[in-house]
Amino acid sequence: MKYQFQSEQGNMSFKPKMFTEAIKILIGINAGLFLLKFISQSQIDLARILGLSPSSVWPMIWQPVTYMFIHGDVFHILINMFVLWMFGSEMESIWGRKQFLRYYFLTGVGSGLVWLLFNIGQSYSVLIGASGAIYGILLAYGMMFPNRTVYLYFMIPIKVKWFVIFLGAVAFLSSFNNHSNISHITHLSGMVIGFGYLRYYWHWKDIRFSVYKQLKEFKISIKDRKDQNTLKMQQQIDHLLDKINETGYDNLTDEEKDLLYKASKDFSKGRKKD
Repeated sequence: MKYQFQSEQGNMSFKPKMFTEAIKILIGINAGLFLLKFISQSQIDLARILGLSPSSVWPMIWQPVTYMFIHGDVFHILINMFVLWMFGSEMESIWGRKQFLRYYFLTGVGSGLVWLLFNIGQSYSVLIGASGAIYGILLAYGMMFPNRTVYLYFMIPIKVKWFVIFLGAVAFLSSFNNHSNISHITHLSGMVIGFGYLRYYWHWKDIRFSVYKQLKEFKISIKDRKDQNTLKMQQQIDHLLDKINETGYDNLTDEEKDLLYKASKDFSKGRKKD
């Protein structure tokens, strides 16, 4: 995952690209489930089945994932899918589909679990929507391209870094309001989880690489030591065989005979069978 605190294109305004592969899949699933929810609302409540609820998350263990694909109304899904396309398309182009989806689900599922932790015991609470993952993408875009310009309400120019900071501050202050239908704690959690992942991703990757390197070097050193011992023993055996050719086996000392016997056993163990 390529990550850096800079803007590759200076202060240029963001120009969304065409739909990337993961974005198309995510928007397609969200749109399909929204349509199904609308059509079947008189027969079945998909929000209760696929939404995240403290009262039903067990045994419905799929809810921490599926809640991200259920939305309440047209405005809810439109704004989330628009932001996903607008900012997520470039992030997927940079990271690749696999890394983008990993980040998307990490922030989405993670923020849902944080919300669940804060709502234990509230059996009538149900969380739906992809906002946790969307806020995680906004945070990632702000860290990747802090000096780019976006237009708030399509009119007011603002640098991405200030836009993201503003969203984070609103989410933080609003999280203290328990009477809102909007889950600001989910928004804030998505940003915090995203920041932690992006900030320390390469650090932990370097640690894993260092451990792997040390283990590899240790294995190589053991192999080199074995090879050296084998070479040394081979030289000793060659010397004993020369001595046998010159003076005969009976003229070897007891130590030399033991060494020759031990070497023959070691070589026979290492010989592959047909």
